[in-house]
Amino acid sequence: MPDANTSFTKDIPEKITADPEKAKAVDAIFLFQITGDGGGTWTVNLKDDLGVTEGDAGNAECTIEVSDEDWVQISDDPANAMQLYFSGQLKVSGNAMLATKLQEILA
Repeated sequence: MPDANTSFTKDIPEKITADPEKAKAVDAIFLFQITGDGGGTWTVNLKDDLGVTEGDAGNAECTIEVSDEDWVQISDDPANAMQLYFSGQLKVSGNAMLATKLQEILA
């Protein structure tokens, strides 16, 4: 089963590299704060300097907080994010509308 670390060190960077135009179309910088044993903090830049950086790069337009278990659910099926959001298990701050564009790169 994939964990958050694998998502941010391998899976998401591979998707960005595979289709940089699709990534740039999202046109936003995200901060992911994943809690739990498999968690961590990552900045995902889908705007200018495409890529994933460990830690908070300080320029996020949208911050997403979720547990590592729930992140695995989102990784398996990005449509789960809405359900987790409405149940309060996924928190979004900043420009929440940008979060809806994430499915483009996660799917």
